[in-house]
Amino acid sequence: MNFHIMTLFPEMVMNGLNTSIIGRAIDKGLLTVEAVNIRDYAFNKHQSVDDYPYGGGAGMLMQAEPIYQTYQALTGKMNLPEGRKPRVVYLSPQGQTFSQGMAEELALEEELVLLCGHYEGIDERVLEEIVTDYVSIGDYVLTGGELPAMVMVDAISRLVPGVLHNDVSAEFESFQDNLLEYPQYSRPEEWHGRKVPEILLSGHHANVEKWRREQAIIRTAQRRPDLLEKAELSEKEQKMLASIDEI
Repeated sequence: MNFHIMTLFPEMVMNGLNTSIIGRAIDKGLLTVEAVNIRDYAFNKHQSVDDYPYGGGAGMLMQAEPIYQTYQALTGKMNLPEGRKPRVVYLSPQGQTFSQGMAEELALEEELVLLCGHYEGIDERVLEEIVTDYVSIGDYVLTGGELPAMVMVDAISRLVPGVLHNDVSAEFESFQDNLLEYPQYSRPEEWHGRKVPEILLSGHHANVEKWRREQAIIRTAQRRPDLLEKAELSEKEQKMLASIDEI
């Protein structure tokens, strides 16, 4: 999978993504990540990419043309079928909230462009021209789109086959089946007077899986009950959940 990040701060993005699991995946050729400096496509000697907004108002606005030229340079290198444009995500608090389901959908793309805004935003005309998706990572405002872009690259990359050492781990974690992940334990068996649940020491895999499923439902009910509206629960699990609510 190929990520193309349009930004004013490429070093910030690449310094964060060239490490740990994502960095190793890049080294193995499972992913490519490039951060392209929008200033390189400015049309003035000072490489400025912002100007005052028409109609007045506080702050400066990123201009359309440098962003469009950056986009044109990127798409010119992509191996896309004729007439097909890449998905272009604009990181904005006005966008749809990023989720695990969205990460799974975007992980199917071969080419993905992420546009990082700055200042007071971006000239609406270039957004209308190139953007396919508006995405937010939460209901708060950041100084720019670089951190949200890094969050998205991380979440999407770990769903690409081969990126995780154990691909199965991506299938059994929080938000799969709209449930939070069950509690987990490692050695030693007792720590600060707290013991590992006996069921996990039993070696009975079916019982362990049953316990994990029940714990995932309980944890979701306690911490993110909103997720249960979309979770597929058996009749027995629904009764168990009802008994928890009555306590």
